[in-house]
Amino acid sequence: MHIPLAERMRPQRIEDYIGQQHLVGEKGFLRGALQAKLVPSMILWGPPGVGKTTLANLMSKAVDVPFYSLSAINSGVKEVREVIAQAEKNGLFNRGTPILFIDEIHRFSKSQQDALLGAVERGTITLIGATTENPSFEVIPALRSRAQTYVLQQLSKADLVAMVDKALAEDTVLKNLKLKVLEYEALLAHSGGDGRKLYNLLELVVNQPHKGELVITNAYVASYLQEKTIAYDKGGEQHYDVISAFIKSVRGSDPNGALYWLGRMLAGGEDAKFIARRLLILASEDIGNANPTALIMANNCFQALERIGMPEGRIILGQCTTYLAASPKSNASYIATDQALAKAKETSDLPVPLPLRNAPTQLMKELNYGMDYHYAHNYPGNFYPQEFLPNGLEGTVFYDPGQNEREAALRRYLKSKWGEKYGY
Repeated sequence: MHIPLAERMRPQRIEDYIGQQHLVGEKGFLRGALQAKLVPSMILWGPPGVGKTTLANLMSKAVDVPFYSLSAINSGVKEVREVIAQAEKNGLFNRGTPILFIDEIHRFSKSQQDALLGAVERGTITLIGATTENPSFEVIPALRSRAQTYVLQQLSKADLVAMVDKALAEDTVLKNLKLKVLEYEALLAHSGGDGRKLYNLLELVVNQPHKGELVITNAYVASYLQEKTIAYDKGGEQHYDVISAFIKSVRGSDPNGALYWLGRMLAGGEDAKFIARRLLILASEDIGNANPTALIMANNCFQALERIGMPEGRIILGQCTTYLAASPKSNASYIATDQALAKAKETSDLPVPLPLRNAPTQLMKELNYGMDYHYAHNYPGNFYPQEFLPNGLEGTVFYDPGQNEREAALRRYLKSKWGEKYGY
């Protein structure tokens, strides 16, 4: 039976573990916990192929306790309860608290996660859950509060190179072959920081027909591999991280950064309308009155995208992205809106001043609804200094025009009308 290289190279001792030195290095918390033979319940959060499963196995070996493993893909409440029952039996023989490792714990439903709570709380099991998704969103609060969360980082270039060199030197198969790695970049790029994928690619490359010594170069690797898979999960954390980077790039007036993250989303299959909706929000929230045309551009972008679809829609998204990124920025109207909303909720009992009320009936007119209202267009400059805020809020400032050319003109206009009332 063929055992894949990734499995053959799985470390058997914590000293052989590559990466995550902030956790398992000499000063890492988990290294200290293992030396004290005290493993707490924990959630290991990190991208695929960075060693979550391996680390869980090594911890169980280090403390010499029974180890149970479940995959959330094919296990349910029944399997969880069976493991807990078995763990309780082992506890009767003083074999130490068993470790229950659950891979992809984020795929467990709330009821499945609830089934773990009692056993973790009683100390029947030590839970180690592995997830590629943010535990804040995918693991129930009660379980998170009973387990430490440790973040595993993407493997560095040095880590990945070390993995390749270690495999060539120590693997029972590869060390007997005439192999030489002249260039690492293509192997590393195609693996996307995933150690398991790196070993799979290395095994694929070295198994290609060749004569004499095999010299691995970037060109050789590229000749046997298809286009690099885009590391983007439009239903998971990558979705939120990349759109966040996109938004912050536009807000930060960097069209190049914005275009890169736009490309990442499009290459990863993100919904183009989702991107267009974010551009609409950006145009108002982050540009606002500094360039009102931005909102028109974003709205036209959305409508054009609906008409022509993809892939041509990428051109429109790119144009709108660069326009918004290159526009002057102001969040003054956005801040003013939220401040006004908060004040409105706080003072919702304040009556509307009589001059501002509607008077569609004779009774309302007799009650002075609308009395003393001054129609602005009847006065010079289409303006009359009417009070438009309720009693007690007179002079309250919500909108403070931003420091940009367009809003500076708005500030001058408002000052010419209201004088010092609003501090313009």
